[in-house]
Amino acid sequence: MDLLDLIKKRRSIRKYQDKQIPREDLEKIIEAGLYAPNAGGRQRTIIVGVHNKELTEAIGRVNITYEDRRHMGIQVSKEQPSILDDPTIENAFYGAPTVCVVFSEKDYLNSIPDAFCCAMNMILEATALGISSCIITRAEKTFESELGKRLLKEWQIPENYIARCFVILGYCEGEYPEPKPRREGRSLIIE
Repeated sequence: MDLLDLIKKRRSIRKYQDKQIPREDLEKIIEAGLYAPNAGGRQRTIIVGVHNKELTEAIGRVNITYEDRRHMGIQVSKEQPSILDDPTIENAFYGAPTVCVVFSEKDYLNSIPDAFCCAMNMILEATALGISSCIITRAEKTFESELGKRLLKEWQIPENYIARCFVILGYCEGEYPEPKPRREGRSLIIE
């Protein structure tokens, strides 16, 4: 598949089957993240793949407690509702059996861009493998919780690192969504 076609195929999926992805595919997705562009070629992001549905669910429940409810009620998606669409959703990872946590240095100027470039590579590789995904934010707050602090120690994440985002992974439950139309007036070419 052509890269542009792959980009157009990718969707943010928020309904997952109760089916774990193969470890080999998780390893490829993480490898794609490790090859992401990074400022100055520093290669400082750390990716933790959680291939354990029970732990993924526990982290997802903590993540949802930090949701900024001021945005509740905005329409994200009818086909793939987010926690902003539906306040009854109790897990910010939407039942995905696998999650990757992307960490980067706390006080580094390009910490956030590096982490999200990593996440973007990961979701494109997931799409190429037939695995659904979504990037989830609020990672910083999630790891301020008691569970988060315990996991940081268990995983031996350096103290000068911070969780920037999550990449949730699994298989889409139901129909794979069609693309939303692109809004006009979002690009300009100057010659």
